[in-house]
Order: sequence, then structure tokens, then C-alpha cells
Amino acid sequence: MFTGIIQAIGTLARSEPRGGDLRLHIDCGALDLAGVARGDSIAVSGACLTAIELGAHRFAADVSRETLACTTLGALRVGDAVNLEKALRVGDALGGHLVAGHIDGVGHVLEVREDARSQRWRFAAPAELARYIASKGSICIDGVSLTVNEVDGASFGVNLIPHTVAMTTFGQRRPGAAVNLEVDLLARYVERMLGARA
Repeated sequence: MFTGIIQAIGTLARSEPRGGDLRLHIDCGALDLAGVARGDSIAVSGACLTAIELGAHRFAADVSRETLACTTLGALRVGDAVNLEKALRVGDALGGHLVAGHIDGVGHVLEVREDARSQRWRFAAPAELARYIASKGSICIDGVSLTVNEVDGASFGVNLIPHTVAMTTFGQRRPGAAVNLEVDLLARYVERMLGARA
């Protein structure tokens, strides 16, 4: 589990094809890998990956065909920036919301506009995910925990404060960019429970 509070921006050092899927080598930037063991989870732009190789400032993770199909990871190029977060440990602060690191689909940036010192961002979500996105609910975009401001069909808006733009890959995103989306876990469970009752 994760919180959606990004701990560092990393970069793709190498993308290695492996029998139909990929092994990604990630330079960790300022992410402290002390205490991270082989087999631990690290969220890469919101996708939970297992560290199978560890160096002082780099780790490698295998990315399955399923993950490649559901995320933006397969489109990464060497040098592209990624948001990084280590998995929660017992006693860690839950600063964002509970994030599983299981990407539900890929959305796109529709618009970015200034709003005082903040920025208002609008995204398009896949139609099948729109029903899980609610005004004032939580959503995880490229691993970042955000509050939904408004919803209009399959599009929705969020507000980004200057700190979030500076400390995540949002500072490098432009309209048209693809982003990983994970909807709120609670919405999934509520739908499942209501479906079971019906």
C-alpha cells in the first residue's frame, strides 16, 4: 500500500525487453533506498512494482504484459521522469489516501490553467472509470494523491498547489500527455457490495 505522497522524482535509465515484457531500470534521484530489500514494492508513477535488483541509487523491476497494457510504463523513454514512492510501513504517516498501486487505466491531460498561485488541471478518464470519480473524492494520478474538484461526464478537474507541481512530474506534463489513473478503493468496494445485494 502507498499514500500517493511522492517521495522523489526518478528517471528511466534503461528499458530492457525480456521475452514479451520489460525490465525497467530506474535511477532513483533523491529517493533513499536504505531499508529497501530485494522483493520490496516501489510505486513508479503510481504502478506498484517489485524491486528485483538494487544498487546504491538505482533499482530494476519487471513489468508484466498486463501492467504494460494498463499503464503508461511501456511508453517511457530513457531519461523520462517518473514519480517514486516506497511502500507504507507500519507507523508511517498516511498523508494522502490509501493507494494500492494497481492502475485502473490511462487518462489524458485536457487543460492546464493558472488559478492564483495554483494550477487547475482537467483530465479525460476512460468512460468505464468515470463512474468511480466523484467531486471531493480522491483519485491517484501518476502516483499522486489528489482531490477531485469537479466532474463532467468522463472529464474531471483537480487543483495543484505549487509544491505538488515542483515535487512531481506534473511540472513536465502538458495537455495531451497520458497519465496513470487509480480510482478510490472505496468506490470499487461500494460498487461490489451494492452489486452483491442486487
